[in-house]
Amino acid sequence: MIKEPWPEEVLWRPNPDRLKRASLSSFIGWLRDTRDLHFESYDDLWMWSVSDLDEFWAALTDWFGFRWTTPPLSTRKGQVMPGVSWFPGGKLNYAEHLLFPPSREGLSDEDIAVISLREDGSEQMLSWSALRELVSSVRAALAEIGVRPGDRVVSLLPNIPEAVVAMLATASLGGIWSSCSPDFGPQAVLDRFVQIEPTVLFAVDGYQYGGKVFDIRETVRSLEAGLPTLKATIVLPTFESETIEPDWVRWSAVTSRPALDQLEFTPVPFDHPLWILYSSGTTGIPKAIVHSHGGILLVHLSQLALHMDLGPDDRFFWFTTTGWMMWNLLVSGLAAGSAIVLFDGSPAQPDLNALWSMAEQLRITWFGVSAPYLQSCFKAGLSPTSTMNLTAIRSIGSTGAPLPPECFRWVYGNVGTDIMLSSMSGGTDICAAMVGGVPLLPVYAGEITCRMLGCAVEAFDDAGCSVHGVVGELVMTKPMPSMPVALWGDPDGSRLEDAYFNTFPGVWKHGDWIRISDRGTCVIEGRSDSTLNRAGVRMGTSEFYRVVEAHPAVEDSLVIDTSTGGVGGQLLLYVVLNEASPLEVVAAQLRSKIRVQLSPRHVPDQIVEIHEVPRTLSGKKCEVPVKRVLGGADLESVVSLDSLSNPRSFEPFVRMPGEGSR
Repeated sequence: MIKEPWPEEVLWRPNPDRLKRASLSSFIGWLRDTRDLHFESYDDLWMWSVSDLDEFWAALTDWFGFRWTTPPLSTRKGQVMPGVSWFPGGKLNYAEHLLFPPSREGLSDEDIAVISLREDGSEQMLSWSALRELVSSVRAALAEIGVRPGDRVVSLLPNIPEAVVAMLATASLGGIWSSCSPDFGPQAVLDRFVQIEPTVLFAVDGYQYGGKVFDIRETVRSLEAGLPTLKATIVLPTFESETIEPDWVRWSAVTSRPALDQLEFTPVPFDHPLWILYSSGTTGIPKAIVHSHGGILLVHLSQLALHMDLGPDDRFFWFTTTGWMMWNLLVSGLAAGSAIVLFDGSPAQPDLNALWSMAEQLRITWFGVSAPYLQSCFKAGLSPTSTMNLTAIRSIGSTGAPLPPECFRWVYGNVGTDIMLSSMSGGTDICAAMVGGVPLLPVYAGEITCRMLGCAVEAFDDAGCSVHGVVGELVMTKPMPSMPVALWGDPDGSRLEDAYFNTFPGVWKHGDWIRISDRGTCVIEGRSDSTLNRAGVRMGTSEFYRVVEAHPAVEDSLVIDTSTGGVGGQLLLYVVLNEASPLEVVAAQLRSKIRVQLSPRHVPDQIVEIHEVPRTLSGKKCEVPVKRVLGGADLESVVSLDSLSNPRSFEPFVRMPGEGSR
């Protein structure tokens, strides 16, 4: 492949005061004073962090003041992935570090810890002392039910304080948490929870979204019927006038019991399971991915405090549901001493300004959303600062999809000029980012700023050699503590090895295409299992979407290369157009743009108009399932409709595979 030139469009540089106050600057100074380590640049620091893993991660446990109940015997046992064990012999508890973060020592317990806002405008705030009291009450209730270390506790709760409380209470006991959002279909929830045989279910009987209230009592009943290991169902009623099932325990009954005089935490090994997350489920039964107390705490703190520069003065928000790993990262913001901001509802209710208005109202300092949300704001021509005071925002985070350069520019032109824009990429598999922002480096349009500390990210060619400046397979050549300790139901580890290590032995293959520049910035080019390979010219889908979705008439798009097994196929482009745009005209313009800006070989064979692009519940485009359906596979065999945010979006692909543009 030909190396592409990297633009030099710098949109932001940290000012001297911000550089001085950054937590990462303090950490570098501490390494100099206590370890006699000297770094001239971020690249030097990153190189040390991935070349001396043991020293780097051990230093972080000291820097963050880890509360070891039992000190570890060493930093790491084992060298080759999979099979690495971190901090063997060490015991601690994740929940203790969130409820009593060392960075808040000496600060008032009456400061705000959790802020919750619903789309209907209702607001709730919890102080640190109130949060601890609620966790103590729920912990006592779970212990009374019989929850012990290793037992699974599952949740069908929205992004509300009760979900945070229930998760921390579970973790404090050494139980294992697992969560789905209430908008998941019943079968999608059961496909996940039935694998792990839970003891307790937390749920709501309904939820609000887009101005409507949805009754999910039947879903809760079906879960009880399908989960015979349940000992109790604890329900937070949405329909206050309704009587809940007689065998359901009301949330109020759980939290009304007296809290313990002193909140207790069960010490567990560093690699003891903390929670179970799930793969998307678009290609079969979702993988149940197990993460650890210590691994999550350590990696989340390194990214929240050092890369995102969060601390006790911050209000940290990320738009997410409880079914996406970003919820887990958001809650971990407590470990950095920050107040976390929860939003429950639609980000477009009553319009796309809703979240920006919330940011102004609550004086949010760290504003996190998905890339599609920022793209929607850009497409709609929003300019939040023209009507709002958003000067409290110091940083904006974007993830879930690559963020195009024009959206970077939109942020600096319409939200604020002195903002660290952190485009991030990682995944559920590691419950963290691999590449993202850092307060010491400039932001370039369309580029992710750096590889995260401790993340040995490389781009590999087909031969397993590291490449720069061209697209390669995103891999990690060395372990990191938040990698899964297991897949549930995989006692010999064979499924975990097959999922991540079957292409390059001893190297984690993540499943994305990445391009790394000589200055260390990165661009994610889409999923490697949905590459557009036309006559030997390989291209990631995100590069294709950047060109297509820049057209003012295109609201959304999906591109599929039907080639398989080395046999060439058609390149199909599906577009969602705005109302006033005729397909014939737009299709001709798109073909011309693609020919000039990408390559003649990537001009679509067919361009088809659809009403919506199939997406998972976390907002990802369903490229691989659509390709398989177009190839003749039964829909039921390639995707669980309950795992989609818009199940009916698959209908055109089932009805008309192979049809051309109108």
